[in-house]
Amino acid sequence: MNTASPPSAAAAQAVHTGTTSIKNLPVNLFGSVMGLAGLSLAWRLSGQYYGVGGALGEAIGALAGLVFVVLTLGYLTKWARHPGAVEAEFNHPIASNFFGTVTIAVLLLSAVAAPHNEWLGQALWILGSLLTVLLAGFVVLRLLSGNQDSLNAVPAWLIPGVATLDIAVTGAHMPMAWAAEFNLFALAVGAVLALVFFTRIFSRLVHEAPLAKGMVPSLMVLIAPFEVGFLAYTNVFGEIDRFASVLFYFGLFLFVVLSFKVFRRDVHFAPSWWAISFPIAALSNAALKYAHAQESSVLTVIAAAILLFLTVVLTVLMVKTLISLFSGKLLAN
Repeated sequence: MNTASPPSAAAAQAVHTGTTSIKNLPVNLFGSVMGLAGLSLAWRLSGQYYGVGGALGEAIGALAGLVFVVLTLGYLTKWARHPGAVEAEFNHPIASNFFGTVTIAVLLLSAVAAPHNEWLGQALWILGSLLTVLLAGFVVLRLLSGNQDSLNAVPAWLIPGVATLDIAVTGAHMPMAWAAEFNLFALAVGAVLALVFFTRIFSRLVHEAPLAKGMVPSLMVLIAPFEVGFLAYTNVFGEIDRFASVLFYFGLFLFVVLSFKVFRRDVHFAPSWWAISFPIAALSNAALKYAHAQESSVLTVIAAAILLFLTVVLTVLMVKTLISLFSGKLLAN
């Protein structure tokens, strides 16, 4: 006769969810700050252009700042307690690219904060710019070391390169004498890296095995070089010309095509879903800016639809992330 006592409910829960630890906090969760900050800037543009949503944009911006502080404290705790886990993540050929979400988040928060505190906005932009350039340089050096696995050419490769474009997106109005040339430098680096990486990634997606389901949401990153490029180009040169139009429309085309591959029932929620947030936020900001410049009612409807879609998507992601956190699954092995 088996006299062993049944496992307790707590033990059963531990078996089901795994061990919960700050060690398992993924760096790609900083993508949530990127998405929220981008959504904040989009609603701010809506308020500026159409008088709708300005206050909502500021509230979302405050939320983005709060999430960034919480995640930063959490990741610094992970670094202090489990430095080996952070080192492994930073040296991973794919996961390391998501450290670009941290630097992009700082840059976007500089734009969110600037109207409220000019000095804070400038400090965040300078910090984010320096970290972004250092990260881009590290990524290029590592890739040029050779012997890279072709299957590692995934959309996440674009994140550190696109990050340099965000320097120009958020720094066009910086008052420092050197800012204009630095923005041109960032635009040059980001544009060429995006072109090279996009070509390699597209070739891998066509000729190699499909991405694992967990990486499917990151396909949406492919639109970022075009929509972030549009915002950077128009900010630096101060006009929306034909080349800017080409960037915007191709990004819009990719968004429609990739939506059929990304938004599927069989791709379950994971922190990697936050990879869709900033590319769509960039598209939303670009669409609002382009529609306002062209004074087109059709483009305005498209921009409004994208903004509402982005708002719904980020709300769903935020709810699912909180449910995952409080159920113990988010930080479980």
